[in-house]
Amino acid sequence: MINDYPFGNLDLASLSLWLFFIFFVGLVIWIQRENQREGYPLVDEDGSQADAGSVWPNPADKTFVLPHGRGTLTVPSGQPADRDDFHGNLTREFASGGFPYDPTGNPLEQGVGPAAWANRRDEPELDGHGNPKIVPMKGDAHFTVAAGNDPRGLPVRAGDKKIVGMVSDMWVDEPEQLVRYLEIELEGGAGTRLVPMTLCRIWRNTVDVKTLFGEHFAGVPKTAKPDVVTKLEEDKISAYYGGGVLYASKARLDPQL
Repeated sequence: MINDYPFGNLDLASLSLWLFFIFFVGLVIWIQRENQREGYPLVDEDGSQADAGSVWPNPADKTFVLPHGRGTLTVPSGQPADRDDFHGNLTREFASGGFPYDPTGNPLEQGVGPAAWANRRDEPELDGHGNPKIVPMKGDAHFTVAAGNDPRGLPVRAGDKKIVGMVSDMWVDEPEQLVRYLEIELEGGAGTRLVPMTLCRIWRNTVDVKTLFGEHFAGVPKTAKPDVVTKLEEDKISAYYGGGVLYASKARLDPQL
């Protein structure tokens, strides 16, 4: 009998399976390396390079052209530098592995632990048209409160029940149609501060912000411009309020049963 099979004894099904397997493994390796463009190499709390990380080396530099005339960004080597003050603000009683790091001073001001912030670009996040995404309502007349209580004009009550100021405005994520921050006019002429909307509890006659006490609001990071918040400022503001969940009082640091 004449064998007219053009590939002889070659098993095309097996070959297809092996080619797919090799391709899939290569794809996983490529994705893993692309994932290392930001935040790598990993470092420990003391600033030394961490042993943990990928088994694959960091990818070669890739340059991205940023939209809206913001230049270029090269990663991983051109990523924002790590904070200079971070590692110096932490200490631990014992050098053995597993012992926690503690802040050396005021953790809300030093930005460590739960109050840590990342060194993001000090520029506002933009929408598809190149305009800042988050804007105050007073600067955009076509926004109105369609449902729920309008918090503007309500007093703001801290976690220790002290009245720290009054809600003077709301900052809206225009493309997402969401309120991201409330603007607080602090008592005593201390200026305005932003508070993340997710940390506010709006009642009929007051707005509660329980993560901080009255004495802490003056230390909330300010925005450089009255109508713009940058990505770096957002990180610092959110970290300050978030850190108050643990650091606002000694009682919160004690074990909770």
